[in-house]
Amino acid sequence: MRTLVTSCLILSCIVLQSCKKNETPKEVEAIQAEAEKPVSVDCYQAIYENDTVDLKLNTLKSGKIGGDMVMKVAGAAEKVGKIQGEFRGDTLFVDYTFIEEGNKNKTFKNPMAFLKRDQQLILGNGTMQTTMGVTYLVKDQPIDFDRVKYKFTSIPCK
Repeated sequence: MRTLVTSCLILSCIVLQSCKKNETPKEVEAIQAEAEKPVSVDCYQAIYENDTVDLKLNTLKSGKIGGDMVMKVAGAAEKVGKIQGEFRGDTLFVDYTFIEEGNKNKTFKNPMAFLKRDQQLILGNGTMQTTMGVTYLVKDQPIDFDRVKYKFTSIPCK
């Protein structure tokens, strides 16, 4: 009796698997490319004393956020990189993966949190911790969005 049930289950799985739509690799790529197309693009800029930070956010169909960020901080190497993350309520949590000018062989990755308030994005200051080579914002510690350097205002995209 057990072998009959097992045989029926295996046969059912095979039949269901063979009924699956046969998708060519090109169709799969087209579906993935469509899902990754931005539904909106927003550009922001923050200026603090001699520092300038440019941010381009692409909102994807899936609700995820991707984009580019360039940080020109006085007295430090220019940082150019990509951001990826998502909104949780009114806060955008991203990972910023970047290279520093003059050190293109090494890639850095930092977590960041932006609070969306009206037409502004405010880069928060939070407690970071590194465990096993991965840096993240400590969950139990609040992120300060009041005493900050960088407040991003919306600008037209280039």
